[in-house]
Amino acid sequence: MIVELSHRIVEGMTTYPGVPGPVLGLHLSREDSREVYAPGTEFEIGVITMAANTGTYLDTPHHRYADGADLARVPIEKLADLPGLVVPAEGRRSIGVDAFDGLYVRGRAVLVRTGWDAHFGTETYASGHPFLAPEAAAWLAEQGAALVGIDSLNIDDTPPRGERPAHTILLGAGIPVVEHLTGLSALPTGGFRFHAAPPMVSGMGTFPVRAYAVIP
Repeated sequence: MIVELSHRIVEGMTTYPGVPGPVLGLHLSREDSREVYAPGTEFEIGVITMAANTGTYLDTPHHRYADGADLARVPIEKLADLPGLVVPAEGRRSIGVDAFDGLYVRGRAVLVRTGWDAHFGTETYASGHPFLAPEAAAWLAEQGAALVGIDSLNIDDTPPRGERPAHTILLGAGIPVVEHLTGLSALPTGGFRFHAAPPMVSGMGTFPVRAYAVIP
């Protein structure tokens, strides 16, 4: 079974306050293509203009560090077919190390389930969202998590001009981060494979992904 874990990208949507929504357009319409191809043959070529941080997206080390691996340099093995683990954290604002008690995270995609995705697309989503405490991020890095994801606005708390310790720690350790996941409640706590691979764009640190899980 395949479980969808991504938000749909639609024109004008708000993912993060202050980040412009995507704009859809056409490079070649079906009508105009009739002048290019044989009678009865038509195609459409679309154009999208959007911020890299749109919908459900992946952060690579380059997002935080100028010399960090970008979308084209993070190995595919760190983004696809990873053994997955869901960590329930509903009702918490700051998610500490205790949420991971007894869990083996080495080499796994660790997905923090807060339930905050229920507010996606509303004003509530951007206010008082759950986040990963710095000590929890440090523990995940020390224990060798392969990837860390969350179904919230940000893996860090987001006060104005605030620090971003979870990003700093995880991306500094070469651990990709996936934010704005959704549908984690449909997954078992373990026993699935996680996929969240973006296109190989050189020089970019973030990009939307089609995140999903495969349950045997």
